[in-house]
Amino acid sequence: MNFFSQKLLPSSMSSLKFLSVVIVLFCYCHAAAVKLPNNEKIPALIVFGDSIVDPGNNNNIGTIVKCNFPPYGRDFIGKWPTGRFSNGRVPSDLIAESVGVKNILPAYLDPNLKIEDLLTGVSFASGGSGYDPLTPQIVSVLSLSDQLDLFKNYIRKITAAAGEERAATIVSKSIYIVCIGSDDIANTYLSTPVRRPYYDIPAYTDLMINSASSFLQELYGLGARRIGVINLPAIGCVPSQRTVGGGINRDCSETANQAARLFNSKLSANIDAFNKRLPEARVVYLDIYYTLLSLIQNPTQYGFEVANKGCCGTGNIEVSVLCTRYSPGTCNDSSKYIFWDSYHPTEKTYEILVPLVFDTQIRKFF
Repeated sequence: MNFFSQKLLPSSMSSLKFLSVVIVLFCYCHAAAVKLPNNEKIPALIVFGDSIVDPGNNNNIGTIVKCNFPPYGRDFIGKWPTGRFSNGRVPSDLIAESVGVKNILPAYLDPNLKIEDLLTGVSFASGGSGYDPLTPQIVSVLSLSDQLDLFKNYIRKITAAAGEERAATIVSKSIYIVCIGSDDIANTYLSTPVRRPYYDIPAYTDLMINSASSFLQELYGLGARRIGVINLPAIGCVPSQRTVGGGINRDCSETANQAARLFNSKLSANIDAFNKRLPEARVVYLDIYYTLLSLIQNPTQYGFEVANKGCCGTGNIEVSVLCTRYSPGTCNDSSKYIFWDSYHPTEKTYEILVPLVFDTQIRKFF
C-alpha cells in the first residue's frame, strides 16, 4: 500500500504554534523512573496499536477517527490537541519516560519528525485499529500490516542515517509495545453485524489470536526481541460499553468482559509458547485487565470520584468527533475521573496504570 498517496492528508496545524510546542516537548530533560538491569540503556521505544497509544498518526490519514481538536489535549504540555485520545499524555509517552528514552513519543506520520526523533523511537499506532483485519477497514485507519510496513520504512530510514551497525542495535535492543484489540471486541464484533453471524466469541477470539501470532512472528523476523504485549482491558466497564450493553443501570457489560478474558487467556498461552519456541525472544505479557478493573471498582482508593462516566460531555457515549469543546458539561477537573471520554482513560489513570503494569515487569525484557 502507498500510504502517502492513499491515506495521508495535508496537516492543518499552524506551523508557528506547532513549532513552539515541539520545542517545549523535545527539549524537556528527564531521568528514567525505573532502574534497568545491568545499568543497560534502552536505545528506543517502538509502539504498535490503537487509540490508546496513538499520539497523532490519525491526524494524517483519511479517517474520521481523530481527536486533534479541543478539548482533547487540554492538560497536555502547551495545552495542544496533538491527536492523542486523552486529555494529556498516553501510555506510550509514560513508558518512554519510564525507560529513560524521552518524555513524549511522537507519531511516525508526524510531518515535522526529524531523524533525531526516529533514533529514539516512535509510535505507529492508529486509533480504531485491531487484530481483526476487518476492524481498521471499517473506519479507514492503519492496520497492523500497514504499521509493520511503516516499521520497515523506519528501519530503512535509520539505517541510511545512522549506519547498519547502529540501526541493528536500535532494532534488537529497543523495547516494543503492542497495545491493540479492544476495538475488535467493542466495535467490530459487538456493535456491527459483520462478524457475529459467522463467529461465536470463542471462534472470534481465535481469529484475533491467529492475527496476533502472525504479527509477533513477523515483528520478530524483522529483528525485534523485547516485546511487551498489553492484554485487553475490562472493555465492558468503559462508559460507552456500559451505555450500549449494560442495561438500564449501565452496569458493566459481562459479554464484552467475558470476550476480553477469553482472548487474554489465549494470548498469555500464545506468548508462553512463543518464548519457548524462540529462545532469543523476550515477549512479556502485560496484564491491564485486573489492574484497570481495580481502579474502576475501587475509585476512591486511587483518588478518583467518577468511574462510570467520562469527563467529556455527558460521559456516556461521546468519543472522538462526538467529544468537542461544545460537548455539554465537560468536567472542570479531569483528575477526578478514570475516563476522559466514553472509551479512553485520563492521563491521571495512565500515570497510575503504567507503573503497576509496565514498570513492575521491566526485568522480564532482559
